[in-house]
Amino acid sequence: MLASTSAAANRLVLPLLVPLLLIGYLMTSFPYPPSQPIIYTSLSSLPRSCSSWTVYPEDFYPGGAYVTLPYGRVRYWMIGPENGTKVIFIHGLSIPAIIWKDVAPVLASRGYRVLLYDLYGRGYSDAPKMIYDVSLYTTQLALLMQHINWNSAHIIGLSMGGAIAAAFSVQFPQLVNDKVALIASAGVVESSDISRTAKIMSSPIVQTISSLPPFRHYMRRLANASSISEGGPIDPIQQIIRLQSAHLPYFNAAVASSLRDGPIRGQEYAFKALGNSTQQVLLIHGTADQTVPYKYASKIQGLVPHLELMTIEGCGHDLTITHASEVSYLLLRFLSSNNKSTADGQAVLI
Repeated sequence: MLASTSAAANRLVLPLLVPLLLIGYLMTSFPYPPSQPIIYTSLSSLPRSCSSWTVYPEDFYPGGAYVTLPYGRVRYWMIGPENGTKVIFIHGLSIPAIIWKDVAPVLASRGYRVLLYDLYGRGYSDAPKMIYDVSLYTTQLALLMQHINWNSAHIIGLSMGGAIAAAFSVQFPQLVNDKVALIASAGVVESSDISRTAKIMSSPIVQTISSLPPFRHYMRRLANASSISEGGPIDPIQQIIRLQSAHLPYFNAAVASSLRDGPIRGQEYAFKALGNSTQQVLLIHGTADQTVPYKYASKIQGLVPHLELMTIEGCGHDLTITHASEVSYLLLRFLSSNNKSTADGQAVLI
């Protein structure tokens, strides 16, 4: 009788023992020490024979230098007179600072001190293996400004760089002078306007497959073959995207994370805060923009009622390339204006 009672008790206790031990282990275990994030190299690591050095050389702009920040080296350039009014250019999702090639030198020639740099994971800046959220980008710029001893500057952002500029103005208002210019700005894009291809390519499983050596070898061969087979002048903008995708081991992952986790979406709070600030804001947008559709210009204007919206009729997303003279003119006019309250409404450029 006693034996049967003991056996019955064991049958009741043993099933409870394993979960109790597991719970006890989970409650008393301690995580491993934090490790240093993996840092992937930039275009600077490629051999000089790579066509990237022809399309987008390290000294593309004068006054270039590197600074080592907590998440890797950052490449930056400072052009224009040293005593000029300080202006910072922030590029977008996939094209590094080369995108400003026809705009930044114009401002520098008109007396502005211009800072250009490559965002993490693009161009000549290293790529940390981490989530590419808005705080990564705003902190990168704040630390870069600290390094070059800039207390404040006017901010100009293109596409995703516009969203970074808005968030930076909110997170670090003391580092921003009284003017913020947004060009074809992202930040409030709806998921439905991101193409299915982009969503698939930025998915974790596709990123895992694309990082495998056979796939990367294929991409390098494809990029090299396209650069050789193209007849006539090479489009440096499209070529630099192909080169980064093929040769930089974390470029695709950085772009994918920026789409999923970064400032492409969800920055309504930043624009709303910018709308409640005293900052002068300019927004330039093209009516034929298919990457960040023109409807988002109105949405941003609703969040920043006092901004000045300048519309370029028939212009697409790459307006700093296709309409560089118009963009340069609008920026110079905006930066040189002493008017503290910009006009509401829009102006159409033909």
